[in-house]
Amino acid sequence: MKGKFRLIAFFLVFILFACSHKKKVSLSGEETVDIGDFIKTFEPVSPPYQVADTSVTKKANDTLLISYKVLNHFVPDSVLNRILGKAERPKMYPLIRISSANGGTYLFIKTISADHKSIILLCFDKKNNFIAGMPVLIPDTNPSTQQFFNIDKRLTLSKGITRKNPDGTTNEGKNVYVLNAEAKSFLLIMTDALDEQKIDLINPVESFPKKNKYSGDYVKGKWNLVSIRDSKKQGRMIFFVHFERKNNCTGELRGEASFTSGNMAVYRSGGDFCVLRFSFTSSSVTITEIEGCGSHRGVDCAFEGTFPKKKEIKKKEIKKPQKKLNK
Repeated sequence: MKGKFRLIAFFLVFILFACSHKKKVSLSGEETVDIGDFIKTFEPVSPPYQVADTSVTKKANDTLLISYKVLNHFVPDSVLNRILGKAERPKMYPLIRISSANGGTYLFIKTISADHKSIILLCFDKKNNFIAGMPVLIPDTNPSTQQFFNIDKRLTLSKGITRKNPDGTTNEGKNVYVLNAEAKSFLLIMTDALDEQKIDLINPVESFPKKNKYSGDYVKGKWNLVSIRDSKKQGRMIFFVHFERKNNCTGELRGEASFTSGNMAVYRSGGDFCVLRFSFTSSSVTITEIEGCGSHRGVDCAFEGTFPKKKEIKKKEIKKPQKKLNK
């Protein structure tokens, strides 16, 4: 009998030892991962939670890398292509998870590629089915601006930006969202425009070269500008768009677009929902908002319209007086 009890005790100890040494889940491989195990790899955090753009630029630990195939098992291709972009697969790292009152989960992921960094949010219901996703923080290259993202205890999402102006003043802007689970999307419920007071419009690409056919400035009044400059990459262009309309409706976006035909270029970028089309003639450019650019503009307006090309003022050559020859 004692031998039988010893044998049972041995098996119980063996089982406990095996369970305590369960193989750690890897997110960086090609093997399918259980959704429950995937969610548990994110650090649990209780709201409120805030992250600044400086956190996105910090070096990440590659041992926590999430492969595209693992994430694609839970999130459809159409959503990932819209959030991350089709051209390049960024490195992805788990940040934190927040649980909702109805049993759902909010997952935050850092994405890093050669020329793009962001933090994205993915939402799942209580059965771990995917609901919706969006980028919540995309740092820009403007040294005078700082961005932050905040989620409060009611799971209201705020994307904010502050800018230090040349005169020492500071401007603040904010977009506020909530998850609409039934529509499987995020609803923009409030916008505070960054520019409530007029300051001189600063063109951040002004000094870039403009030797290509369509490079130059396209303007409509003082506060509406489409500035096109040369890119170092063939078949691409650098742009800056700023517009201001009635009812305090403003928009601003800087990026790089690819030419899809001789006179047409399209802006798409991983981590950004926005898709813009630029159609050029010899004397104007027409911009069209193909997909939602709500994070770059006010609620009741869009990136659209035709802008005439500003004529370049050529500098007159000063002729040097010719010396008279003495006879």
